[in-house]
Amino acid sequence: MAIRGYAWLLLLLLPLLQGQNHQPLRRSKRRWVLTTLELEEEDPGPFPKLVGELFNNMSNNVSLMYLLRGPGVDEFPEIGLFSIEDHQSGKVYVHRAVDREVTPSFLVYFDAVDRSTGKVVDESLIFNIRVRDVNDHAPQFPKKEFNISVKESHAAGQPIFQLLTVDLDQENTPNSQVLYFLVSQTPLLRESGFRIDLISGEVRLSGCLKYETAPWFTLIVRATDCGEPSLSSTATIHVSVEEGNNYMPTFVEDHYEIQISEGEVAWGVLDLPVQDGDSPFTPAWRAQFHILDGNEEEHFDIMTDPETNRAVLNVIKPLDYETQAAHSLGIVVENQEPLFSCEEGQAQPSTKAMASTTVSVQVVDTNDPPAFHPRSFIVSEEDGAGPGIQLGDFKATDPDRVASQIRYKLVHDPADWVTVDEETGAVTTKRQIDRESPHVNGSFYTILVHAVDSGLPPLTGTGTLMLFLSDINDNAPTLQSHSRHLEICESAGNQPLLLEAEDADLDPYSDPFTFDLDSAQRDVDGTWMLRTKQGEGRSAELVMLRSLPPGDYLVPLFIGDRQGLTQRQTVHVRVCSCPSGSKCETLSNTGLLLWALSPICAALLALAAALLSLLRCRFEFGPKRLGGVIPSDNGHQTLIVYNEESQTLSAQMQPTGGDQMPALSFSAAAAHAKPDVKVYLDRLVPRCPLPLMEGRVIETWNQKLHVIDVLDGDTGYPPHVYREEGECDGAETLSSLTFSEQDLPPELLDYLNLKSTPSEAMCSASRVPS
Repeated sequence: MAIRGYAWLLLLLLPLLQGQNHQPLRRSKRRWVLTTLELEEEDPGPFPKLVGELFNNMSNNVSLMYLLRGPGVDEFPEIGLFSIEDHQSGKVYVHRAVDREVTPSFLVYFDAVDRSTGKVVDESLIFNIRVRDVNDHAPQFPKKEFNISVKESHAAGQPIFQLLTVDLDQENTPNSQVLYFLVSQTPLLRESGFRIDLISGEVRLSGCLKYETAPWFTLIVRATDCGEPSLSSTATIHVSVEEGNNYMPTFVEDHYEIQISEGEVAWGVLDLPVQDGDSPFTPAWRAQFHILDGNEEEHFDIMTDPETNRAVLNVIKPLDYETQAAHSLGIVVENQEPLFSCEEGQAQPSTKAMASTTVSVQVVDTNDPPAFHPRSFIVSEEDGAGPGIQLGDFKATDPDRVASQIRYKLVHDPADWVTVDEETGAVTTKRQIDRESPHVNGSFYTILVHAVDSGLPPLTGTGTLMLFLSDINDNAPTLQSHSRHLEICESAGNQPLLLEAEDADLDPYSDPFTFDLDSAQRDVDGTWMLRTKQGEGRSAELVMLRSLPPGDYLVPLFIGDRQGLTQRQTVHVRVCSCPSGSKCETLSNTGLLLWALSPICAALLALAAALLSLLRCRFEFGPKRLGGVIPSDNGHQTLIVYNEESQTLSAQMQPTGGDQMPALSFSAAAAHAKPDVKVYLDRLVPRCPLPLMEGRVIETWNQKLHVIDVLDGDTGYPPHVYREEGECDGAETLSSLTFSEQDLPPELLDYLNLKSTPSEAMCSASRVPS
């Protein structure tokens, strides 16, 4: 290996010791003398090969021996690479080739040792043995082939791809500096080409691409370093051209004519095909249509069929022949992707106008329904207005004819308040109107009227009259349903009961309400008190002033509105003992019903008792009692003897308490009947008590039904006192029915064979045939 130069290095010995007594330092000199040690990468030999020589001039007649140690000598990465063959001369040898890319340098240590003693006579010399680079690596691409795509509309001169290479030779040297070259392009076109930047490796487009001409290109690129000799490598780039929109869509026809019936919504009334040279089903091929003019009223809509790329014209708002008989639509088309063109080798956005066509629409006249003017109107009228008031007039015209016969027909009048004149459309009340009707919503009552023309077939238009009912004070406040029946425990004392009222009228004819007890009723003021709270105009509190025994009580009161309109109301208060706690036992719906129906049940029981008494009388005094052959409608019966002669019991009405119907009992005298006596008791006995019994039953029914009316209807009339507790009048006996024996036929007396006494148990014989 050639040695390019020698360099002499003078090493000065610095003070080594500094005494604690500040003694002056001793200065001594030493010197290493060596040549430059440098290797050439991949040196072919022969080996061992001299690298350089070194010695120390501080021998002073001392025999020295030179030693070498460190990486490349006795340490990794290259053990045994260097050695000193002659320890006296200090010549360094290399034993094999070195790869700089693996180990670019070696840091070795040199020592001078006294040969006789083996003692190091000087400090170690550290020296860096450099490996000089040779151009033994070509630039390498990451891979041999690349696949890229570029839009057809890509601008010329703009980079589309950049190549990168790696050279393992020493950096910043000609051996690692890379230059790029375009070796070939397939296909090679004059108007479409590529070029590559020499230094950066960027691939750029020159000219315009045309997908229809060349949908793909193959480029071969070479990377070369600047070493001596230069090394290079190649790579292949496959360029796929993505089609752009370089063809403008055009309509097949420049003008279209169609007819459309008025008053209809129709889809697909016209298809407009277009032609486009770009690849189907790409953004450059898909068309977008717009109605440029003629659709100011937005009657039409246009859309694209995704399969055929045609325009589909629709009518989304009915046309009116009388308003506009013809329409001219200007329609344009463009692609989803912007159109571009190649001008002077550059792809640029196109300035061409969009393709257009014209559609002439002729509207076909049809029978139109009458139109109201206005379609709806509002009329105000006072609540309670009577019949015969004209509320307003409906006005309708026929768009098809100036002089058309129109008939008006009332179609919505849920309360049946008005009539509509068939010819004039005048709306007139026929009965009194009421704002509180359930058909009135928010003080408005809706009336709908149809106008029917004389066309074939006749068509109908609809008009609306909104009747606003201004309120009057025609309703007095009333208790709410939950305030009519209240409960309170006997032990609750003066716990207030909440009364809430309502009024169907509006302000100022409703709350705040006034609550006053009906002082005309006995003991009301001493038993109850009403009080109201500030700011609560729709409620009051009912307070019990004295303790009351359990039972049902009626509390009459008057409730008035702000204008003074009052109405008498009755609160039903139930006072209960509350055995289970602080609340009354809840009455079920069934219990409330039985409570309300109890007077009816009592009346029915009284009637049943009366009927049973009549039946008893029938059986005791009927034909069975007389025996023998007795004519009757039911055939022959046997007279059964119940009592002996003179063992008479007065028939009397015994009170059972309350309003119950008195129970009747009858007795008859014992009789010994003769077999040949015929008595018509079937005509005598059952008919005599009926007038008296009917009177009692009717009286009882009247009393009970009157009580029910008071409870249910709450007419405000006080209950009538029919009987005070403790009074007991004697029941009417049957003494007035007595008759003498002379009044009876002799045949009957002979047949009975007894001394007849005035029988209180027998019926009057006034009807017995003689």
